[in-house]
This record gives sequence, C-alpha cells and structure tokens, in this order.
Amino acid sequence: MLQFKDPSKLRTKKIVFEDVYCAQDSGTLEQLKELSSNRVDVESINENNSITDAIAREKSGGLTSQREQGIQKLELYLPLLENFIQRVDSIGDNTKLISWTSDLKIRWTSPLSSSSFFNLRGPRFFQIDNLHFELAMVLFFYGAMLREWASQVLTTDLVQSATLFRKSAGVYHYLAHEILPSLQPAISTERPPEVSSSLSSVMSFICLAEAQIVTIMKAEEKQIADGLLEKLHYGVVQLFDEATRFFLKSVKECKDISPSLMDYISCCKVVHELRSHKYLAKSIKSDGKIGSAIGVLKRALKNVNKNVGGVDTWRVVIKEEIESVSELVRKYEYENEFVWREKVPYEDDLPLVQGREIVTCIHYHPKRWERNLAFKI
Repeated sequence: MLQFKDPSKLRTKKIVFEDVYCAQDSGTLEQLKELSSNRVDVESINENNSITDAIAREKSGGLTSQREQGIQKLELYLPLLENFIQRVDSIGDNTKLISWTSDLKIRWTSPLSSSSFFNLRGPRFFQIDNLHFELAMVLFFYGAMLREWASQVLTTDLVQSATLFRKSAGVYHYLAHEILPSLQPAISTERPPEVSSSLSSVMSFICLAEAQIVTIMKAEEKQIADGLLEKLHYGVVQLFDEATRFFLKSVKECKDISPSLMDYISCCKVVHELRSHKYLAKSIKSDGKIGSAIGVLKRALKNVNKNVGGVDTWRVVIKEEIESVSELVRKYEYENEFVWREKVPYEDDLPLVQGREIVTCIHYHPKRWERNLAFKI
C-alpha cells in the first residue's frame, strides 16, 4: 500500500480556556481547567516532546504506540469540547462570549494547504474565531490519526487495520455531513482546506479505498479466485474515482490545496487498475482464452498513466506493477505462440474490468460528557 502521511501532520497553538472565559463558580472553573489540560495534550501530539517513552507509556496507561497515545489524547479531549460548545451555543449570540471566543485565538496549521509548503518562516497557522472550527480541526486530526494507526498495524493485523481505516472513513463522513456544512457561512475566505466539506469527503473515500486494499490483502492470503480479486481491485479504483470527484469540487471551494493529495489518489488508481487487469487476464486465461488475456494486458499497458506525479516511492511501485504486467504479457505470448496460436481480439471486443466495493464506513458517534457550565455574562 502506498503511504501518504500529510493529513496527520497538524499542529496548533496553545489555548487556555480559563484565562479567557469568566467562570461563575468553582465547578465551572475546574471544568475549564480540565478542558485546557486535555487541550495541552492535543497540542503535544506532533511536537518534539522532552518526556521519555517510558513516561509517555505510563501516562497513557501502558500504550506503546505514539499513534495510539495521540488517539487517546484526542478521545479524552473531544467529549469535553463537545459539551463546552453545546453549553456556549445554548446561550446564543452573547457579545461577551463572542469576544471571549475571539480572545482564544484558535489557530491550526494545514498540512494539506499548498501555501504551507512554501512558508520560509515555518508552518502557516490559520486563525478562525469560532469554536466549531476547533471541533472540526480536532475531528480531522482524529480521523488522520486513526488512519495512521491503521497503516502502522498493517503488517501485524490486517483485520484491525481494515477496521481502523473504516473508523477513520466514518469520522470524515461525519465531519463532511454533520459539522462542516453549518460552519461554512461563519468562516472567511482565508480558510484551511481541512474545513472544506468536500475535502473531508475526499478523505473518507480514500480511507474506504485503503480499507478495501487491506481486505484484498487478506483475500490474497486465502488465494481466492482471480475473478473476484479483479473486481475487488477495480472497486478500489472506483472508490478513488469518488475521491477524485470530491477533490475537484473541493478545489472550487478552496484554491489552496496541495497537489500531493491528488498525486496520491492518481498513483493509487494506476497501481490498482494494473492489478485488476492482471487478475482479469489470469481469469480469462484459466477459461482457455489466452488471446483475450494478452489483449487485456496490452490494453492496460497502453492506457496506464506513466507520468503521474508523487514521490519516488510511489513511482517505484508503479514501475514494478508495469514490469509485472509486461512480464505476464511476454509469458502469455510465448505460450500462445508455441501452444495455443490464438488470435488476439480487437480492443473493442475485449472484456471490460468490473468493480466491486465491499467496505463501508464505521459511523462515528460523538460523545459528550454532560456537565453544567456557568459564565459571568
């Protein structure tokens, strides 16, 4: 599986809730302090921490993976944040609350912003004075961390990896459909791509495609039929096609999107288009139609986009896939020349690749720790 870690490289500036919001009572003050304390843990996720691995493991209750530790920090912060936002929203448009929220100076970087890659003074921070912006970015971060953890356990537990990718897809689906649409009118044109509903949909389909890739890896272990593997690989292509459709929509919403995201989608599509054609050819050949199998493979090589962008490691994988298909063509042509002597059909007469999508989101259900908050307004 190709690796694309940019979405998880989020960073944020410090927030101290009790320094900004005036608590009516000691209970509210303590809850604001707890909210700030958990926010500090979120702030530390992608920072260079001075604490040792042993201390980090002890603080997390024995978790050894930094990704798991980060996910735990986000999962402890989110219910407190959800409750805080609900309480503030219930008060309505109060001038003091609006001023206090502005004083928080909620700032996040955008690893998926093209401008973030050309800032000589360090990562660019976007500031939006809206608590729902904070919630959106934390959820985006949560989805990205789940996706990173899924990649991390890929070599040890395929079932867990697929489940984590599906959970990540569910977080992004929730973000795209439940959180971000209501936020759009409240934010300026100076916005990070991460607050675009379409971009969250892109990430959701990417995670589903990655979950299906892991499912295919499990199926290949069991040596299931080539015909089914053909459909599953092309199902991955179809999921990346959906991601492409939403990416083009997100570009209209936000011009400042890094091209590396589209490069990743394009490279993944090439890999799995080639693999789907390879399995289709093997299936056809098993049915005794070696001429059609050769034609399918040659069509794949003819149509493959060899000039996609992306990093060197992605292009190496594409090159390996092209060489694998080319080698299979040579093998089938040699066999056909000396045994079958079957004619290769015209391209229009060749069978088409069919896709099958078998993964779905694991829906995200927000948790909110019910606690009363009273402010001096």
